[in-house]
Amino acid sequence: MKKLITFALVAIVGLSTSCSDSFFDIQPQGAASLTSLSNKNGVNALLIGAYSLLDGVGAGNTGRQSTISNYVFGGITSGDAVKGTDAGDQPEQSFIEQFNWLSDNTYFLGKWQHTYDGVARANEAILLAKSTDVKDMTDAERTQVVAEARFLRGHYHFEGKKMWNMIPYIDETVYKRDDPNSTKIPNDKDIWPNIEADFKYAMENLPAVQAQKGRATKWAAMTYLAKAYIFQKKWAAAKTLLEDVYNNSGKKLVANYHDNYRNTTNNNIESIFEVEFSVNDGSTGNNGNAGDNLNWPYSANAPGRGCCGFYLPSQNLVNAFKTSSDGLPLIGDKADGTADTYNMVDLPNDQGIRSSTIEFNLNKSIPVDPRLDWTVGRRGVQFLDWGPMPGFPWIRDQNYSGPYTGKKWMYYLADEGSSTHSTSKRAVNNNYRLLKMSSVILWLAECEAELGNLSGAETYVNIIRNRAKNGSVQDPTVNYVINPYPTGTFAAKGKDYALNAVRMESRLEFAMEGHRFFDLVRWGIAGPYLNKYMAEEAKNGTDMTGRTYNKRGYLAGKTFTTGKNEYFPLPNDEILNSQKDGKPTLKQNNY
Repeated sequence: MKKLITFALVAIVGLSTSCSDSFFDIQPQGAASLTSLSNKNGVNALLIGAYSLLDGVGAGNTGRQSTISNYVFGGITSGDAVKGTDAGDQPEQSFIEQFNWLSDNTYFLGKWQHTYDGVARANEAILLAKSTDVKDMTDAERTQVVAEARFLRGHYHFEGKKMWNMIPYIDETVYKRDDPNSTKIPNDKDIWPNIEADFKYAMENLPAVQAQKGRATKWAAMTYLAKAYIFQKKWAAAKTLLEDVYNNSGKKLVANYHDNYRNTTNNNIESIFEVEFSVNDGSTGNNGNAGDNLNWPYSANAPGRGCCGFYLPSQNLVNAFKTSSDGLPLIGDKADGTADTYNMVDLPNDQGIRSSTIEFNLNKSIPVDPRLDWTVGRRGVQFLDWGPMPGFPWIRDQNYSGPYTGKKWMYYLADEGSSTHSTSKRAVNNNYRLLKMSSVILWLAECEAELGNLSGAETYVNIIRNRAKNGSVQDPTVNYVINPYPTGTFAAKGKDYALNAVRMESRLEFAMEGHRFFDLVRWGIAGPYLNKYMAEEAKNGTDMTGRTYNKRGYLAGKTFTTGKNEYFPLPNDEILNSQKDGKPTLKQNNY
């Protein structure tokens, strides 16, 4: 659903030289009253307002603090990516990346404000849809609006739950329009049952297909409910729902992996729910993925046309795409990934090698997963249709942030103009695929592994690997080698190996999509995994030629503390604002 600017909040009132009582009776100009909204169009406008926040933009913050990609909270904290840019830009992101968390970090405040702005908009739509003042809606129409709004309310609360764990759940019975203290309730209850109830209602009352792209469907609600179960380790319940989606939704994998990351294949057969972006729609570009507008190469000759060099893949992530000669990941038999061997030697790279002074020929003979070059831009490898990625010129400060750039949200040169905003090439209409069939398949693999059906888990993982094997490749000069696991591998190597294989597959499939940190936390492996990552990424690197170079030295000595860093601190301002009768109703996390 494209963003819709519904209300203009500017009122211009002319003053005369004399006053009368009637002057004070003038209604605000340009502000929508509840009376004017009490009809079908008004209800739908409020619902669209709730949808419009899905991209993370429009809640009074910078957008990047709450972008749907969660690149700050789910990406640069996960081992998949570094902050990028240079050391001085956006230091609050650096604090988050290095687990130096303080409750006054404005990124936490921006995400909280966005979360509860989305909740408030959903509640407003529900209240008005149920109002007897609305005369021109059928019961069926009211029910569908409530179902869509509850889907959105479930989503926004889910975002908050991932971030802070213990948060208040606010529905239309809690929220009182005329009582600003009505939402000052304690965060002392686990709200998973409330989130489940929202998705269940949506699942039971939404159609399987919507006439307008971007609206929630039965299958989107069912998939989201299954995701909520997975976060709670309700494996059997999640499996039942996921099998229903897998067998009956009509969704299936697209043939080419990269079709999940192109604007020309938005809303494809694999997508279950997408966050819609639009450009050249009369807006200033904020509808075109504005929350990620810093995450572009630092060159006028690159996608985005220069600025700002944030959110870059780590060397660890790049190494994870290495394969053995038989096309399998280089993983071990510990479920937390600490026995994996892919990071012992780095893939060749151009760290410290300037394009203008030293010749660089990438060794492309080393076997790698083809998804690497649909995910990461690396020097000497084709970058969509822009030609080979040139390396150093595209990176703002390579010494600080490394030699790679992200790729999944980039556009093709041939699509510049049609896929980018007229005044900002960093505003694009490449949707964010929030829920897709590949997610369903790998969650099914996870359920099967957790429930002890290792052959079933292997089958699902191999569906994903076979798609990667048989799909298109980015650069035919690279030695792409990927194969499914031989039948019986999971059973022979045991449950811990199977779990690690499923988790690795999720990393390779969804890298740089903002899910990884939250997955590490729910798997219970964030501490050992991230501490190993930071210790290794901070050391000087050695590639397969023996060349040495610096990596991310600023990570030296940084640690993830189990029992402390799984959840972010609540914003200090919100704790202060929660005071009721002189006492805060919100309790801070241990951080």
